[in-house]
Amino acid sequence: MPLSNNMAVIFDMDGTIFDSESLVLDCWEKVGEKHGFTGIREVFIQCIGTNKVRTKEIVYEAYGDSFPYDEFSKESSVLFHEVTDTEGLPVKKGVREILDFLRENHIPMGLASSTRVAVVTEELQQAGLYDYFQVVMGGDQLENSKPAPDIYLMTCAQMGVDPKDTYAVEDSYNGIRSAYSAGMKPIMVPDILPATDEMHSKSVAVLEDLLQVKEYFANQAGC
Repeated sequence: MPLSNNMAVIFDMDGTIFDSESLVLDCWEKVGEKHGFTGIREVFIQCIGTNKVRTKEIVYEAYGDSFPYDEFSKESSVLFHEVTDTEGLPVKKGVREILDFLRENHIPMGLASSTRVAVVTEELQQAGLYDYFQVVMGGDQLENSKPAPDIYLMTCAQMGVDPKDTYAVEDSYNGIRSAYSAGMKPIMVPDILPATDEMHSKSVAVLEDLLQVKEYFANQAGC
């Protein structure tokens, strides 16, 4: 049985499509230890799901304006690319299965990431995933980062879909808050942090991985 003609699905990228947030966290911690900064993990977790501008604000709130953010970020990025340039960016379990399932059922797909759109495009293309998505949005294309609803509302508008008919697949607290505020149907697939009571209340489902999300959609359709 086909899924609803009005249905659409928008995915987050980091921590949802790619297993990248754990690697970024490891890089931040290594640079933090090298330069004598403590509590990097706790600060980074607050940044998950936000764009670069908001990340910088959070770091300054934690360590003060004298924190060498640009140098720190650059050094962390070098470590990150040392891994990904040789091993590639790890793809989360079930990614290709769910994307193929939705494509076969003619469900429009979009991607709404807090990462810069140029980086998003490059990483999706390298993984052979870019062509699945009707619209790809990055965090530098709008002013307000998640948890504001802006990126999801803009992605829905560009796709020509109604937020109330659209699922958002997210791993982060800020992402779920963003999709919920946009009037969408959030599905949480936790990555670094477990689902809280707030996340359960704002999500239509909390599932272990993308294979379970695929089964969720299949059950919705009676497949």
